Amino acid sequence: MSAEQDQTPFEAEIKNLRDTIDDIDEQILTLIAKRLKEVKKVVALKKEHNMPVFHPAREEDLISKLRSHANSSGVDADFIEDLYRVILRNSRIHQTVEMKQQGIKPGGKVLIAGGYGQMGSYFANLFRASGYDVRILSEDNWESVETLCQGIDLAIISVPINVTLSVTERLAPHIPDDALLADLTSIKKFPMEQMLKQHQGPVIGLHPLFGPTCATLDKQIIAITPGRYGEKCQWLIDQLILWGAVVVNSDASEHDEIMDIVQALRHFATFCFGRFLSKRKIDLGKTLEFSSPIYRLELGMVGRLFAQDSGLYSEIIFATPERREILKEFAASLNDQIEMLDNCDKEIFTERFREIAQWFGPFSEQAMRESTFIIDKLIERF
Repeated sequence: MSAEQDQTPFEAEIKNLRDTIDDIDEQILTLIAKRLKEVKKVVALKKEHNMPVFHPAREEDLISKLRSHANSSGVDADFIEDLYRVILRNSRIHQTVEMKQQGIKPGGKVLIAGGYGQMGSYFANLFRASGYDVRILSEDNWESVETLCQGIDLAIISVPINVTLSVTERLAPHIPDDALLADLTSIKKFPMEQMLKQHQGPVIGLHPLFGPTCATLDKQIIAITPGRYGEKCQWLIDQLILWGAVVVNSDASEHDEIMDIVQALRHFATFCFGRFLSKRKIDLGKTLEFSSPIYRLELGMVGRLFAQDSGLYSEIIFATPERREILKEFAASLNDQIEMLDNCDKEIFTERFREIAQWFGPFSEQAMRESTFIIDKLIERF
């Protein structure tokens, strides 16, 4: 009796179904490969015309159409959206890698002060890959500053916050009058004032809102602070967009006020939480055994902070007197809750909770959707 004859009706039927599914999977892979070939054609066209990688309107329009098709086909629209978000991100990353080789000003000369540091090195590699002549200035070769600055189109200051002003003052006299001067500092008011004072040519402030470990600039945000001669700074902005970055414009004061909350307060609160856990000698491993996904996510963000350079975060947290005042206000606000706890006052808690929820308004619903998405992804992994 043959092997096929040995099969039960169930085994024979399920084998046929699985063979069909395998055939469909091969067709899906073939179509994805075909799509990637078309993406390469898009990359070539964008490179030819110096067009940016990310086209938000195009992507959202595509997702909307796919969701509509899914609903009419009886397929879960959320599943289709998740699937295509992955496909589209893969496409953007592929395009971004290709665009690293595309320069708005190929052959342009770029000097990076602090170019051996993490963020300085990151941008040095980006410019080199796009055909720029990159020069690195550090304390070890400062005696060559005059030579390194000759004929440059762009000077970027990428040094710790506490020496940004002094480095700007030392460097500016050697920069050609028509060269663009920029910085990568996470505060903007004082660095911008110093650059505008020391250099009479074009000036722009940059703040990359990401770390130097990002594989690409795909959808990474860079805050832009206009300085002087905006039209002469535009090529640099176009280059960042070409690499896949999303640029957000703001003046220096607005930027610093927002960063007081987005960066300093967030990092300081995380530091305080981590310190409390450490002082209580909490068994982190045991808490994870009983943890919900949201606790794992929160603890992951705390652990992420302490896995990095303390000097970087101390510069951010202690950057300005105004920033330190906000953090002191936050620390004092925690003491405001002690009386409520002492009195086990659930009514006060409920009242404050209601007030805060009302202040958050519609964002709470958005936050619920976004956090649920992140939690679901975390559950898939763990």
